[in-house]
Amino acid sequence: MWHKARNEACWDDGEIPYCPHCERFWFPMFADCVIVLVANAQHEIVLAKMPYLSKQYESLISGYIKPGENAESAAIREVQEELGLTGESIEYAGTYWLPKHQMMMHGFMVLVADDQLNLSDELESAEWVSVEAAPAKMWPASPENAALKVCQLYAQQIK
Repeated sequence: MWHKARNEACWDDGEIPYCPHCERFWFPMFADCVIVLVANAQHEIVLAKMPYLSKQYESLISGYIKPGENAESAAIREVQEELGLTGESIEYAGTYWLPKHQMMMHGFMVLVADDQLNLSDELESAEWVSVEAAPAKMWPASPENAALKVCQLYAQQIK
């Protein structure tokens, strides 16, 4: 049976939906995901085409964080699953809110030693490109474009 929630003051969080039957506050829920810039020793990065995202643009590797997994291990797992590469080092690159899909994107930069891509079925294609050439192949700049922001951060670091 469904019970009607009502808004109640929840300490410093303000008015939050509260179910008197369950005796619990119902905080907003959203997906936690990773977005990963994969780089090699030559400062090339991987751009991948995922047909479910776009037929035109390429992007960084991304995926959901699984229950019980931390963001860093999810980033390393996604690189292994989607590209067949092992991360040698990982660096945090910020969090980014993706309002269209109600997702929190946890950004990372992962350095790999091997350049040989072994793509999963999820990807249509992937290629190594220079960090300078990458933005022309990616989604246009917008406030919610986490991939471009991570790419720009990496470009600043390697200067």
